[in-house]
Amino acid sequence: MQRQGSIGGSAAFRVRVAGGVLLVAHLAFVAWFTLRPLDVPWVMPANLRPLAGVRADLALGWPEAARHISGKLALLAPLGVLLPMAGGRLAVSPLGSLLRTVAAGTLLSLGIELLQTGVPGQVVDVDSLFLNTAGVALAHLALVPAGRSRLRRRALAGPSLTPLTPDGPAQGRTPTIPRVGIAPWSDALPPSSP
Repeated sequence: MQRQGSIGGSAAFRVRVAGGVLLVAHLAFVAWFTLRPLDVPWVMPANLRPLAGVRADLALGWPEAARHISGKLALLAPLGVLLPMAGGRLAVSPLGSLLRTVAAGTLLSLGIELLQTGVPGQVVDVDSLFLNTAGVALAHLALVPAGRSRLRRRALAGPSLTPLTPDGPAQGRTPTIPRVGIAPWSDALPPSSP
């Protein structure tokens, strides 16, 4: 049974498998990078005030601020592409896809921040949550709609030339069955014996 709006055949399988493998590899890297204990002489207090960390980064000057902010934007940004890729669906609502992907990125970032409370040397920062989520949204908006459009065009230009609908490839006209009238009761009842 084919999932609604999914890519047809082996191409769908390859896209989903590649997306799944890359997603697992990226999540393993993120877990290692964000949850490993750090040996530092002192640790800053947790930042629970929104945008206070961004303002502190901007106070450091342009190159240092750009490095800190872009690092937080880029950490989970690949999820914006890998999550839809692992899903393997072409005919989906762009807004729904964006909302699902951003929600998943937000929850993952929140989970990381909560787990960092127990890791020595790691500091909880609410701005990381905002910037990680923004990175997921920007990557999704920049790459996924164009990629899906390209894949839909390739699917339409394939050997079958059947248009792709939300339910899969078009199958042609639905056959109709002529109406059957209701039989009179005299035809349906067995003959009575007098």
